[in-house]
Amino acid sequence: MGTILILANSSGGLYDFRNELLVGLLKKHKVAISLPDDVKVKELEAEGCQVIHTPINRRGVNPKEDGKLFFAYRKLLKEIRPDLVLTYTIKPNIYGGFACRMLKIPYMVTITGLGGAFDRKGFFLRMIIAMYRIGLRRAECVFFQNTENKGIFEGYGIRGKKARLVNGSGVNLSRHTFEPYPQGGKTIFLFVGRVMKERGILEFLEAAVRLHREDVEFAILGYCDEDYQELLNEYEEKGIICQWGFHTQVHPFLTKASAIVVASFHEGMSNALIEAAATGRPVIASNISGCLEAFEEGVTGFGFTPGNADALIEAMEKFLALSRQEQARMGKAARAKMEREFDRNMVIGAYLEEAEGILGQQAGKWK
Repeated sequence: MGTILILANSSGGLYDFRNELLVGLLKKHKVAISLPDDVKVKELEAEGCQVIHTPINRRGVNPKEDGKLFFAYRKLLKEIRPDLVLTYTIKPNIYGGFACRMLKIPYMVTITGLGGAFDRKGFFLRMIIAMYRIGLRRAECVFFQNTENKGIFEGYGIRGKKARLVNGSGVNLSRHTFEPYPQGGKTIFLFVGRVMKERGILEFLEAAVRLHREDVEFAILGYCDEDYQELLNEYEEKGIICQWGFHTQVHPFLTKASAIVVASFHEGMSNALIEAAATGRPVIASNISGCLEAFEEGVTGFGFTPGNADALIEAMEKFLALSRQEQARMGKAARAKMEREFDRNMVIGAYLEEAEGILGQQAGKWK
């Protein structure tokens, strides 16, 4: 039995999208998890995981705070002495990578998306590239969730010992069951995700204003991650949008929707999109890597150029022009695509295969 340490920045994200992997690892190994919050700690501990609290500033670059994170990871690694470390998201990937390299502990990295970091210019971009190069250079395997992210890293010379492509976190088809398509009533466009500029909230709100009518509803499911709450309240008071709030269980809300809107500027692989598709709902999605892989134009949904409200509105109008029967067929096709390509069990299998291979090599060294 080995010890595996996971470095992540959200207990909710880890539990919702990677818990099946944790369960698989727990069958043979001890699993410790470093997290900055306690949203799903009770659930993780009940399964047998050891949870260690490690503060992380998820937004921005603060040298002092990021230095503390590196030293916290290094201290944790010295205390636990894991046989393998798995890291997720930017800061655990980079600073966890630094610490693992320094202590010569094997680690695997997952690139869950690039955010806006690689859109920057000058010193900031050079700094990010240099940090990624150092942090990932000794990674036993770097998992990518789309080919564009993989190509960007390769173009900048950011490499581990091995790279592997998976379809995001996959989707739990048992949890996100197919649901009959809504019949009658309003057409509901549901925005799912954090309310922030890079998730396309401004384009969604503009579409809500311009397409506002009695038989169409624009709803928002997610928490406000930037300073838009007053604007959302104003639009709700005017009857332009409905705020459905933040909920850890999204499936009941997906079933109410006619189509899910994913308007992000960047994605690793959109969990909102693949969960909606698994539920049997068509999608209106950004034509970007991380979304394009998960829908088929005119078959399971419609794409549009992110950051362009006119393009989003055009995609929504195409959807509104369909009959309910045609919309329902889109939903069925979306579910079928998830079953063929995005079953989470396939993604888990890839991680377990790599993890067991690395642990086997480590065991061989000690014989």
